[in-house]
Amino acid sequence: MDQIDTDLTRDEDDTDAYALDRKSVAAILYAVDIQDQDKLTELMEPLHAADIADLLEQINPYDRARLIRLYDREFDGDILSELDESIREEVMAVLRPDVLAEAVRELDSDDVVDLLEDLEEPQQEAILEVLEDADRVAVEQSLSYPENSAGRLMQREVVMAPEHWTVGQAIDFMRNSEDLPEQFYHVVLVDPRLHPIGNVTLGKIMGARRETLLTDLMEETFQIIPADQDEEDVAYAFNQYHLISAPVVDEEGRLVGVITIDDAMVVLDEEHEEDILRLAGVGEGSLSDTVVETAKQRLPWLAVNLLTAILASLVIAIFDQTISRFVALAVLMPIVASMGGNAGTQSLTVAVRALATRDLTGSNLWRVLRREVLVGLGNGLIFAVVMGVVGLAWFGSPELGLVIAAAMVVNLVVAGLAGAGIPVLLDKIGVDPALASGTFVTTVTDVVGFFAFLGLAAITLL
Repeated sequence: MDQIDTDLTRDEDDTDAYALDRKSVAAILYAVDIQDQDKLTELMEPLHAADIADLLEQINPYDRARLIRLYDREFDGDILSELDESIREEVMAVLRPDVLAEAVRELDSDDVVDLLEDLEEPQQEAILEVLEDADRVAVEQSLSYPENSAGRLMQREVVMAPEHWTVGQAIDFMRNSEDLPEQFYHVVLVDPRLHPIGNVTLGKIMGARRETLLTDLMEETFQIIPADQDEEDVAYAFNQYHLISAPVVDEEGRLVGVITIDDAMVVLDEEHEEDILRLAGVGEGSLSDTVVETAKQRLPWLAVNLLTAILASLVIAIFDQTISRFVALAVLMPIVASMGGNAGTQSLTVAVRALATRDLTGSNLWRVLRREVLVGLGNGLIFAVVMGVVGLAWFGSPELGLVIAAAMVVNLVVAGLAGAGIPVLLDKIGVDPALASGTFVTTVTDVVGFFAFLGLAAITLL
């Protein structure tokens, strides 16, 4: 076992310290090839569920199916929770029904809901049937809430106590209870109508005298989450107020569940990943998607980019005679467009991130826009001097140097304004800024850059 542990440990000095060791992966796949179940179990046992999920995501579908069939008697429900949604259904289809049932029974209600909500109804029913009656009712109630809501995100297993209890009563209750959640952080205090009134951390309970009232130990920060609240707002609340867990209530304000920080951070991570993918116009695909699926996801925004590129080309066509007389313009045009595009992307990234974290609001919008314009002006003046000298030294034309210098200033100022302003405008009209901003900002900087450069050249050089 010592040798196995050594093979499977991470190299802390390696930049991929938390990536799976290639030798370990090779050893696991070899065990699959020779159908050695004992060896496979021995190699997989030290791995965390998240590492096994990574392994399943990285290998091809053929090897994935063979590994699951050979390993399924040891399959942990947490592995299903850690799997990417794109291959989770595939893995569940390969597992034997009895193994899948046992794996699902091990999970908390929120993890079961996460598994079920992306499955077709027949598959949902098949999994619900293997749950105990109480667990099935809890999961079905969670599924009745809107998609991407707190009701879907919460777990039904809650440790609660009446508001008049003492520390000793709470400790005795928890010691005698046979169905406490495996992990929890707070005891939720409720009034007689099951309305949550506060949280008490386990640390304070364990450190207080038995006769101390729980109400004397309540946390100062206490947030109640409505069950129909959007999960993105829930994640923001956890991040904003540094919450560890928060009670979830129904329309009457009664306690129905609890959301813990691990689930909230998953939502935050998904939102960040979604923003990054959308900024690049690649949708919500994953590495396990097929060529056809990936092409379909990327095609629409490539088509939009083609249309915007044609628009920029039309601007160039207006000045075709000017370009034909001064070939140097064709050499320098990409520089103006590229600098504007990069400057716009910088401002755009900052603005989209600030909108996602709700740091960019109506109260500071004009200050942020002014800052981005001034940054564009400052950088534009610096690079104007550089390109003015380059134009003079390269082509021996002071006029050409002045033209590209002026165009550089104009385009970088517009890039700063467009990069910060377009995401805000799209957000105001209800369009996801991360999805559409990049295309519009690039179009603006290309069109303005070409028009300013070629227009000034036509006026100055002809």
